[in-house]
Amino acid sequence: MTRLLPVLVALVFAAPIATDAQTPATPAPAAPAPATPATPPPATPPPATPAPATQPPAAAPPAESKPSASEAAAIEDGSTVQLEYTLTDDAGAVLDSNKGQTPLTYTHGGQQIIGGLEKQLTGMHPGDVKKVTLKPDEAYGPVDPSAETEVPKESVPPDALTVGSRLIARNAAGEARPVVVKEVKDKTVVIDLNHPLAGKTLVFDVKVLSVEPPKPGAPKPGG
Repeated sequence: MTRLLPVLVALVFAAPIATDAQTPATPAPAAPAPATPATPPPATPPPATPAPATQPPAAAPPAESKPSASEAAAIEDGSTVQLEYTLTDDAGAVLDSNKGQTPLTYTHGGQQIIGGLEKQLTGMHPGDVKKVTLKPDEAYGPVDPSAETEVPKESVPPDALTVGSRLIARNAAGEARPVVVKEVKDKTVVIDLNHPLAGKTLVFDVKVLSVEPPKPGAPKPGG
Protein backbone atom coordinates (compact mmCIF):
# COMPACT_ATOMS: atom_id res chain seq x y z
CA MET A 1 0.00 0.00 0.00
CA THR A 2 1.36 3.43 -0.87
CA ARG A 3 1.75 5.68 2.20
CA LEU A 4 1.11 9.41 1.78
CA LEU A 5 3.51 11.41 3.97
CA PRO A 6 2.49 14.96 5.07
CA VAL A 7 4.82 17.70 3.83
CA LEU A 8 5.52 20.77 6.04
CA VAL A 9 6.23 23.91 3.98
CA ALA A 10 7.77 26.90 5.85
CA LEU A 11 6.98 30.28 4.32
CA VAL A 12 9.60 32.98 5.14
CA PHE A 13 8.75 36.60 4.36
CA ALA A 14 11.74 39.02 3.98
CA ALA A 15 10.88 42.61 5.25
CA PRO A 16 12.69 45.57 3.55
CA ILE A 17 15.10 47.54 5.79
CA ALA A 18 14.30 51.41 6.00
CA THR A 19 17.19 53.89 6.59
CA ASP A 20 16.45 57.45 7.90
CA ALA A 21 18.07 60.26 5.77
CA GLN A 22 20.23 62.76 7.68
CA THR A 23 20.63 66.42 6.48
CA PRO A 24 24.27 67.65 7.01
CA ALA A 25 24.78 71.18 8.53
CA THR A 26 27.52 72.15 6.16
CA PRO A 27 27.27 71.14 2.64
CA ALA A 28 30.09 68.94 1.71
CA PRO A 29 32.43 70.25 -0.97
CA ALA A 30 31.65 68.98 -4.35
CA ALA A 31 33.66 66.01 -5.23
CA PRO A 32 35.89 66.47 -8.20
CA ALA A 33 34.57 64.93 -11.34
CA PRO A 34 36.22 61.67 -12.01
CA ALA A 35 38.58 61.50 -14.89
CA THR A 36 37.14 59.94 -17.95
CA PRO A 37 38.83 56.65 -18.30
CA ALA A 38 40.21 55.66 -21.62
CA THR A 39 37.97 53.34 -23.54
CA PRO A 40 39.53 49.91 -23.23
CA PRO A 41 40.03 48.02 -26.44
CA PRO A 42 37.36 45.53 -27.14
CA ALA A 43 38.12 42.10 -25.77
CA THR A 44 39.02 39.52 -28.32
CA PRO A 45 36.12 37.07 -28.47
CA PRO A 46 37.13 33.53 -27.68
CA PRO A 47 37.31 31.25 -30.67
CA ALA A 48 34.00 29.60 -31.49
CA THR A 49 33.71 26.02 -30.37
CA PRO A 50 33.18 23.87 -33.42
CA ALA A 51 29.78 22.18 -33.44
CA PRO A 52 30.02 18.43 -32.98
CA ALA A 53 29.50 16.43 -36.10
CA THR A 54 26.02 15.13 -36.40
CA GLN A 55 25.98 11.43 -35.63
CA PRO A 56 23.69 9.35 -37.77
CA PRO A 57 20.90 7.78 -35.75
CA ALA A 58 21.61 4.26 -34.63
CA ALA A 59 19.90 1.68 -36.73
CA ALA A 60 17.07 -0.05 -34.93
CA PRO A 61 17.66 -3.77 -34.38
CA PRO A 62 15.70 -5.88 -36.80
CA ALA A 63 12.38 -7.03 -35.40
CA GLU A 64 12.29 -10.67 -34.48
CA SER A 65 10.09 -12.37 -36.97
CA LYS A 66 7.91 -15.28 -35.97
CA PRO A 67 7.94 -18.32 -38.17
CA SER A 68 4.98 -18.52 -40.48
CA ALA A 69 2.70 -21.50 -40.51
CA SER A 70 4.58 -22.89 -43.50
CA GLU A 71 7.90 -22.61 -41.58
CA ALA A 72 6.63 -24.10 -38.30
CA ALA A 73 6.80 -27.81 -37.63
CA ALA A 74 4.16 -29.80 -39.46
CA ILE A 75 2.42 -32.81 -37.96
CA GLU A 76 4.06 -36.05 -39.09
CA ASP A 77 4.59 -39.53 -37.71
CA GLY A 78 6.44 -39.23 -34.41
CA SER A 79 5.35 -35.62 -33.73
CA THR A 80 4.12 -34.79 -30.24
CA VAL A 81 0.91 -32.83 -30.77
CA GLN A 82 -1.33 -30.82 -28.47
CA LEU A 83 -4.93 -30.28 -29.56
CA GLU A 84 -7.99 -28.32 -28.48
CA TYR A 85 -11.18 -29.95 -29.71
CA THR A 86 -14.95 -30.05 -29.52
CA LEU A 87 -16.73 -33.23 -30.57
CA THR A 88 -20.35 -33.15 -31.76
CA ASP A 89 -22.63 -35.58 -33.53
CA ASP A 90 -24.12 -34.85 -36.93
CA ALA A 91 -27.13 -33.22 -35.22
CA GLY A 92 -24.88 -30.70 -33.45
CA ALA A 93 -25.14 -32.15 -29.93
CA VAL A 94 -21.86 -31.69 -28.01
CA LEU A 95 -20.45 -35.05 -26.97
CA ASP A 96 -17.11 -33.93 -25.57
CA SER A 97 -14.82 -30.89 -25.43
CA ASN A 98 -11.56 -29.86 -23.77
CA LYS A 99 -11.82 -26.11 -24.44
CA GLY A 100 -10.41 -24.21 -21.48
CA GLN A 101 -9.02 -27.46 -20.07
CA THR A 102 -5.86 -29.51 -20.41
CA PRO A 103 -4.94 -29.98 -24.09
CA LEU A 104 -5.10 -33.43 -25.64
CA THR A 105 -1.50 -34.58 -26.09
CA TYR A 106 -0.67 -37.55 -28.30
CA THR A 107 2.08 -38.99 -30.51
CA HIS A 108 1.06 -38.83 -34.16
CA GLY A 109 1.05 -42.21 -35.84
CA GLY A 110 0.91 -44.09 -32.54
CA GLN A 111 -2.78 -45.07 -32.88
CA GLN A 112 -3.57 -43.06 -29.75
CA ILE A 113 -6.54 -41.28 -31.39
CA ILE A 114 -9.12 -42.26 -34.01
CA GLY A 115 -7.38 -43.24 -37.23
CA GLY A 116 -9.68 -41.13 -39.40
CA LEU A 117 -8.98 -38.01 -37.32
CA GLU A 118 -5.25 -38.69 -37.21
CA LYS A 119 -5.16 -38.92 -41.00
CA GLN A 120 -6.89 -35.52 -41.36
CA LEU A 121 -4.40 -33.86 -38.97
CA THR A 122 -1.30 -34.87 -40.93
CA GLY A 123 0.54 -31.81 -42.27
CA MET A 124 -1.21 -29.25 -40.05
CA HIS A 125 0.78 -26.56 -38.18
CA PRO A 126 0.45 -24.83 -34.80
CA GLY A 127 -2.48 -22.40 -34.91
CA ASP A 128 -4.29 -24.25 -37.70
CA VAL A 129 -7.98 -25.01 -37.18
CA LYS A 130 -10.05 -27.58 -39.00
CA LYS A 131 -13.49 -29.19 -38.97
CA VAL A 132 -13.29 -32.94 -39.53
CA THR A 133 -16.40 -35.03 -40.23
CA LEU A 134 -15.99 -38.77 -39.83
CA LYS A 135 -18.51 -41.36 -40.96
CA PRO A 136 -18.94 -44.42 -38.69
CA ASP A 137 -16.54 -46.53 -40.74
CA GLU A 138 -13.84 -43.84 -40.25
CA ALA A 139 -14.52 -43.59 -36.51
CA TYR A 140 -15.80 -46.38 -34.26
CA GLY A 141 -17.45 -48.48 -36.95
CA PRO A 142 -21.06 -49.55 -37.40
CA VAL A 143 -23.03 -51.16 -34.60
CA ASP A 144 -22.45 -54.93 -34.46
CA PRO A 145 -25.53 -56.63 -32.91
CA SER A 146 -23.50 -59.72 -32.07
CA ALA A 147 -20.83 -57.78 -30.17
CA GLU A 148 -21.98 -58.62 -26.65
CA THR A 149 -21.03 -60.85 -23.78
CA GLU A 150 -22.66 -62.10 -20.59
CA VAL A 151 -20.80 -61.85 -17.29
CA PRO A 152 -21.62 -62.85 -13.69
CA LYS A 153 -23.59 -60.18 -11.86
CA GLU A 154 -21.04 -59.96 -9.05
CA SER A 155 -18.33 -58.93 -11.53
CA VAL A 156 -20.13 -55.63 -12.18
CA PRO A 157 -19.93 -52.80 -9.61
CA PRO A 158 -23.24 -52.56 -7.70
CA ASP A 159 -23.76 -48.92 -8.69
CA ALA A 160 -23.47 -49.87 -12.39
CA LEU A 161 -26.26 -52.46 -12.39
CA THR A 162 -28.45 -50.23 -14.55
CA VAL A 163 -29.12 -50.44 -18.27
CA GLY A 164 -27.06 -47.81 -20.04
CA SER A 165 -24.27 -47.65 -17.44
CA ARG A 166 -20.86 -47.19 -19.02
CA LEU A 167 -17.91 -49.26 -17.88
CA ILE A 168 -14.28 -49.76 -18.85
CA ALA A 169 -13.43 -53.36 -19.70
CA ARG A 170 -9.93 -54.81 -19.96
CA ASN A 171 -8.93 -57.87 -21.93
CA ALA A 172 -6.24 -60.41 -21.05
CA ALA A 173 -3.57 -58.15 -22.59
CA GLY A 174 -4.63 -55.26 -20.35
CA GLU A 175 -6.12 -53.21 -23.20
CA ALA A 176 -9.05 -51.05 -22.09
CA ARG A 177 -12.24 -50.34 -23.99
CA PRO A 178 -15.50 -48.65 -23.03
CA VAL A 179 -18.59 -50.88 -22.81
CA VAL A 180 -22.25 -50.38 -21.91
CA VAL A 181 -24.63 -52.42 -19.73
CA LYS A 182 -27.28 -53.72 -22.13
CA GLU A 183 -29.41 -55.94 -19.87
CA VAL A 184 -29.46 -56.91 -16.18
CA LYS A 185 -30.66 -60.46 -15.40
CA ASP A 186 -31.09 -62.34 -12.13
CA LYS A 187 -27.55 -63.71 -12.01
CA THR A 188 -25.82 -62.22 -15.05
CA VAL A 189 -25.37 -58.94 -16.89
CA VAL A 190 -25.34 -58.56 -20.68
CA ILE A 191 -22.57 -56.22 -21.80
CA ASP A 192 -22.66 -54.42 -25.18
CA LEU A 193 -19.11 -54.48 -26.52
CA ASN A 194 -19.77 -51.85 -29.19
CA HIS A 195 -18.12 -48.50 -28.51
CA PRO A 196 -20.71 -46.01 -27.17
CA LEU A 197 -20.08 -43.88 -30.28
CA ALA A 198 -20.33 -46.80 -32.74
CA GLY A 199 -22.68 -46.11 -35.62
CA LYS A 200 -22.44 -42.32 -35.15
CA THR A 201 -21.15 -39.68 -37.54
CA LEU A 202 -18.67 -37.57 -35.55
CA VAL A 203 -17.70 -33.95 -36.14
CA PHE A 204 -14.45 -32.66 -34.64
CA ASP A 205 -13.64 -28.95 -34.45
CA VAL A 206 -9.92 -29.02 -33.74
CA LYS A 207 -7.19 -26.42 -33.19
CA VAL A 208 -3.53 -27.39 -33.22
CA LEU A 209 -1.88 -25.78 -30.19
CA SER A 210 1.67 -27.07 -30.57
CA VAL A 211 3.75 -29.50 -32.59
CA GLU A 212 7.09 -30.92 -31.49
CA PRO A 213 8.96 -32.64 -34.34
CA PRO A 214 10.09 -36.24 -33.92
CA LYS A 215 13.26 -36.60 -31.88
CA PRO A 216 16.30 -37.58 -33.94
CA GLY A 217 16.88 -41.30 -33.83
CA ALA A 218 13.52 -42.05 -32.23
CA PRO A 219 11.73 -45.00 -33.82
CA LYS A 220 8.70 -44.12 -35.91
CA PRO A 221 5.36 -45.13 -34.35
CA GLY A 222 4.20 -48.46 -35.69
CA GLY A 223 7.63 -49.12 -37.11
